[in-house]
Amino acid sequence: MILKTKTLQNTTSPQAIAGQKQEQNVAFFLRRAFKDHPEILVINDFKFSFNDEVAQIDHLIIYPYGFVLIESKSIKGHVKVNQQGEWNRSFNQKWSGMPSPIKQVELQQKLLKQLLKQHKAEVLGKLLGIKQQGFNGRKWDNLCVVSSDTLIDRKSMPKAVSEQLVKTEFLVDKLESVMNIRNKIMRVVNINDTRPAFNQQELYSIGNFILSQHIDSINQINSCKQTTSNPTAELVTPIAKPQVTNVYQEAQPIPQVKLSCKHCGESTNYIPMYGKFGYYINCNQCTKNTPMKQACPMCHSKNTKVQKRKETYSLNCQDCSYSQQIV
Repeated sequence: MILKTKTLQNTTSPQAIAGQKQEQNVAFFLRRAFKDHPEILVINDFKFSFNDEVAQIDHLIIYPYGFVLIESKSIKGHVKVNQQGEWNRSFNQKWSGMPSPIKQVELQQKLLKQLLKQHKAEVLGKLLGIKQQGFNGRKWDNLCVVSSDTLIDRKSMPKAVSEQLVKTEFLVDKLESVMNIRNKIMRVVNINDTRPAFNQQELYSIGNFILSQHIDSINQINSCKQTTSNPTAELVTPIAKPQVTNVYQEAQPIPQVKLSCKHCGESTNYIPMYGKFGYYINCNQCTKNTPMKQACPMCHSKNTKVQKRKETYSLNCQDCSYSQQIV
């Protein structure tokens, strides 16, 4: 289940554009794999503040056994990591050092864990009057996802780093291995799996709480810092929380594209076709043509493409990774 999509930023530098594109690619694979999975909650582009510190997590996954934090990196060329854990990358045949994404996501994980522990009673509550186990006993994994065309030198790379470094196209396979979620019947009969698990209500509670902590503006960040540094202050402007759909309730329906003839409104009696300007439908009622390409119903971007696979046509947004079969 996707609880939060990637927030698009107005970027101008080539590095920032490439970085945002990489995050969109990762979000696309996560949505394709887990959008219908009720026990896997995905939050993209989560920024929060705790203890006078601000952290931004590219992709956060919450599942019955714990959490996976994902750091996205757009790397064109080679990447190497020496035995000391120091990262180097090549660009235009020139090598340079770069900060370790693994260390970066470890700091994010530490702050998120502190935030959840601080609000443990609020998030998990009690079960039949007994306090829940909390967050320390859960699995906490970190991954760094690089562009699929990155050349990774794994020979000299520490094994621990190599295990956490994955290309975008292999991310879902890696996640399924890390999470190792069995169906509910297998969990009952498999006595060797002693991992403590969140139930569905707890998963939803955690997801709602994390969404309520998201900040998306500099004013909200400053307010967080003021509140943390002076918790007794009464004149601090309260942080405006984003509107969050309570996942206890039925999830809001994803916007859908409905093809219809733009001339007569016919929505079923047409033939999909391909021509000089791309894919279109030819209306059998008025015999006129209508392009299949439309604006994205999710983010309203016009940067969309129509793709055909056998007899199926789909509309794909290049900005927010939305995808829908339209014919």
